[in-house]
Amino acid sequence: MKLNNILIVLIITNIIITLHQIQPSYSMLHPVEFLALQSIKKSLQDMPGSTYLSSWDFTSNPCNFAGIFCITENDSERVVTLNLGDPRASMPGLAGRLDPSIGKLTKLVEFTVVPGRIMGDIPRTVSELKQLRFFAVNRNFISGEIPAAVGALAELRTLDLSYNRLTGNIPWAVGSLPALTNVVICHNRLSGSIPVFSSQTLTRLDLKHNNLTGSIPPGFLPNSVQYLSLSWNRFSGWVDYLLPQLTRLNYLDLSFNLFTGPIPGSVFGFPITSLQLQRNLFLGPVQPNNEVAIQTVDLSHNMLYGEVSPLFSTVQNLYLNNNRFTGSVPRALMDRLMDGTVKLLYLQHNFLTAVPVDPTAVIPMSSTLCLQYNCVVPPVQTECPVEAGTQKTRPTSQCVKLKG
Repeated sequence: MKLNNILIVLIITNIIITLHQIQPSYSMLHPVEFLALQSIKKSLQDMPGSTYLSSWDFTSNPCNFAGIFCITENDSERVVTLNLGDPRASMPGLAGRLDPSIGKLTKLVEFTVVPGRIMGDIPRTVSELKQLRFFAVNRNFISGEIPAAVGALAELRTLDLSYNRLTGNIPWAVGSLPALTNVVICHNRLSGSIPVFSSQTLTRLDLKHNNLTGSIPPGFLPNSVQYLSLSWNRFSGWVDYLLPQLTRLNYLDLSFNLFTGPIPGSVFGFPITSLQLQRNLFLGPVQPNNEVAIQTVDLSHNMLYGEVSPLFSTVQNLYLNNNRFTGSVPRALMDRLMDGTVKLLYLQHNFLTAVPVDPTAVIPMSSTLCLQYNCVVPPVQTECPVEAGTQKTRPTSQCVKLKG
């Protein structure tokens, strides 16, 4: 009996070993997601020079395809990362359209598309991607509107739809997403007003090069924002209530808009390297609260007036041209220019009446000074930009009228 029992145990053991050997070493991809990936592939093709989709051979496990990463959940594999295209620099991308079957990949955490020629709309089925945290489809030819369905992605951290052909408004639901940290929708054709962004973790907002309009609403941004670019739009109104509260900014560009009103003095104390406020309708005197430590300050092409503050003498590149500044150029500013500390000083097209510098002084080769078209003959200057024109001084009638 004992011998028989031993034989039975050996037989069962052999059966178990055999079954283990023929059992696949991986779980199979969920069948719904398998079919979704097939549909996604059919809607795309490699651009010339790209071989990305050649690895998508559905006779093997799709979790081994290029750009796909899976996790095992309940004895089946689920796609959590889908990166469409070869991410290496200068590699050709994909052409085609984004198939609505993307919404079937309900466990997706990251979805990206490399630069290429993807056209058409963003599928509204993205609203099914409830776990999506990173959504980046940039430098393609995506058109249509940003679907309000994006506002259903409560876990979304990064939204990058830059360099496409999107039109319409930014949905208010997008502004309400609670976990956003980066929003980059620059270089599109968006219009209308912008929503209030409520996420207290938002650090970057880049909406430059669109057709957005209107004033900036109160409470538009949390003070967590560090990077703000709204340039090349048609925003209007005052910003004196917006900027002082953004105490963590390290980059600010509001240029090429229709903003008006005074520039808050606190702006010049931000820990940034470049302040871009040019080509707006800002008006009034400019009074920094302290010496300005920003390397480049551009306030050109506005309606600013009053005297130039000596607190700007610590700026390396200062653009104050095409305004209405009067009085004398601060001596501290000219001294810093002459010793090479100030690298660029543009004061052309103002109403300045005095420049405290020896006419025989020689400007350092490393510095640039333009004083054309003021109410004083430039005692010394380097070559001015072409747009400054050829007239050295303003007509006397303009200067007399100003004094009166």
